[in-house]
Amino acid sequence: MKKQILIIHSNMELGGAETSLLGLLDSIDYSKYEVSLFLYSHTGELMQFLNKNVKLISESKKYKALTTSITDDIKNRCFIVALLRCYAKIISKMSNGSLHLPHNYKQYFHKLCVRDLPRIKGKYDLAISFNDPHYIIGKKVDSKIKLSWFHTDASRIDFCEKFEKEMWEMSDYVVNVSENCKNEFDKVHSYLNNQSIVIENILSKYFLFNQSKKLQYEISADSSDSINLLSIGRFCEAKNFDNVPAICKLIREKGLNIKWYLIGFGTDEEIIRSKIKEFDMEDNVIILGKKINPYPYIKNCDLYVQPSRYEGKAVTVREAQMLCKPVVITKFATSSSQLKDGYDGIIVPMDNQGCADGIAKLLNNKVLMQQLSENCAENDYSNSQEINKIYEIIENS
Repeated sequence: MKKQILIIHSNMELGGAETSLLGLLDSIDYSKYEVSLFLYSHTGELMQFLNKNVKLISESKKYKALTTSITDDIKNRCFIVALLRCYAKIISKMSNGSLHLPHNYKQYFHKLCVRDLPRIKGKYDLAISFNDPHYIIGKKVDSKIKLSWFHTDASRIDFCEKFEKEMWEMSDYVVNVSENCKNEFDKVHSYLNNQSIVIENILSKYFLFNQSKKLQYEISADSSDSINLLSIGRFCEAKNFDNVPAICKLIREKGLNIKWYLIGFGTDEEIIRSKIKEFDMEDNVIILGKKINPYPYIKNCDLYVQPSRYEGKAVTVREAQMLCKPVVITKFATSSSQLKDGYDGIIVPMDNQGCADGIAKLLNNKVLMQQLSENCAENDYSNSQEINKIYEIIENS
């Protein structure tokens, strides 16, 4: 009999966690394990890339209500979920503490709504909740072992300790995506040290290389005379794209003809556009928007840049390295776990001037640019061996 694995996630919209989930699904040995995937909502551009061996559980109206607007919840007659979300929003706004922050508000409304959600059918040997909150795996799943993922840097989040402790203690293991992330998580959640483990993001080589060969429109009709930089991510505070126009201007003032392309979407798009206008960078910082397949753009850029304020372990950086691109990242708290500075990428200061100086210095050093690419070609960034950690957990349960 095959061991039964359940994986829970919200949807398959474009994102690093979702790409990592595809890699995980492509790495599993389906001759030994039967995998069921429960998505709150069967939406997102990456749905089409789900491994064909995966059993996709039917969508549930009440779970989908967690991902849509309160107005849509009411239209879809999910009145209890809508009411509880309204209550959570009101209490969050009235809170003088951290409850009003986005992370804790989401934890709170999941905590309230879980009582009205149906159980996920079946009995499993291993259940994985791939993104927080994790109340659903704790209260609505029958499994011998439960793993809950945490994808970011815990030092950058103000947690509501009461909710966190209750939620994490419902899982047998908390999975961090790097050793540095684990260290930061353990500082905040010291009561969970014995449950906190590291399983790095798994990426699918086949998927990435296959997608990178597909035809796309040219980045720019006049891009042949410019040095093309690329950054990918959600348009949010963490990614720091709002400072890209200022950094780009500083680099151009050094005599480098660069164009900096941004792929992604999110709530900060208008802020980024206003900054592009403020620094007169309309011809040099180009928002390409959401791309189902960003890999041809990575393959054809001259330099990949991740200018983040904070990260767990950026999937896009590893994807750029897999495609043998020179990479620059800022010195966020967990940056040393992302690459080896000077070997397969460069770490530059977080401030705009320091970031611009570091990028310009690299662009002017063609030998180092080439060496970074060659070093990337010698390494396996897919982390395919990480699947063995999951096998060990399930086989020893």
